[in-house]
Amino acid sequence: MKKVITLAMAIVIAIAFTACSKKTSNDQHGSHNAGETAFMHIHGLGYSSDGKRLLIPIHNGIKVYGDGKWSDAPGEKHDYMGFSVADNGFYSSGHPAAGSKYKNPLGLIKSTDEGKSITVLALEGEVDLHGMSVGYRTHSLYVLNSEPNSKMKQAGLFYSRDEGKSWVSGQMTGLSGQITALAVHPTQDAIVAIGTESGAYFSKDNGQNFAAVYTEQPVSTLAFTDNGDLMIGTAKAELVNINLETRRSVTVKTPVKTGDVIAYVSGSPVNPKEMAIATAKKDVYLSTDNGAAWRKIADQGQAINQP
Repeated sequence: MKKVITLAMAIVIAIAFTACSKKTSNDQHGSHNAGETAFMHIHGLGYSSDGKRLLIPIHNGIKVYGDGKWSDAPGEKHDYMGFSVADNGFYSSGHPAAGSKYKNPLGLIKSTDEGKSITVLALEGEVDLHGMSVGYRTHSLYVLNSEPNSKMKQAGLFYSRDEGKSWVSGQMTGLSGQITALAVHPTQDAIVAIGTESGAYFSKDNGQNFAAVYTEQPVSTLAFTDNGDLMIGTAKAELVNINLETRRSVTVKTPVKTGDVIAYVSGSPVNPKEMAIATAKKDVYLSTDNGAAWRKIADQGQAINQP
């Protein structure tokens, strides 16, 4: 059990460049207005279910990219953490916006209208779930819980098939290295992947046992494509796409600059050739041809609108 706790707690360190303090949103949001084109932070990345819009939580709300233009998502400008997109909306955690009726931290929440409204599912006022991922089509949730709460009595990996009403622990046997990333298969909820300083690992039994699938570089981020391939962001700022059944891998070069790292990656649920990446230094790139060419749509946190 000690190993499980150590691994779960490490996620807080590994994603420190995207993390926010535990101050209330009244302290954090007062100086930012919804129309700003600068991204204060980037806390996630995902496509809308129709593949037409890219959603990026930026600390004070969500930025939306579609038809070559950036806009603000509707609704309160919550500080979303653990942001995870599914075909029925998104799941998240974090801190409420200034003046919001919600308790801090938000616990586990869901939105089906891209942030116009949210529904609290569990753990409001108890926990900020930074390490979280959802199965895009199954809606099964996995979290790396950092401390005991009313639903999860210990730190570690947990999963829920009922939107947070109940949680089951995963023992994470077979992992090595400090945890850096978490991803869930879009259609098979027993399959979950974890990235660490040592590589990428996947489990076919809800996180009880893991096997290495990639060990050449430390992993900065993970995501599953809609067809179930695993996309791995590496310490060299490359993307490695691996078919978990055949173990065939394809390395995709990215335009990420030296000294930066891929913080998030997402594939379109509609166009298998389209993907997006966001970096720790807040650059965002989009490719529609499997990474052969990339278009920059944000530069160091500054939104770029296409002419």
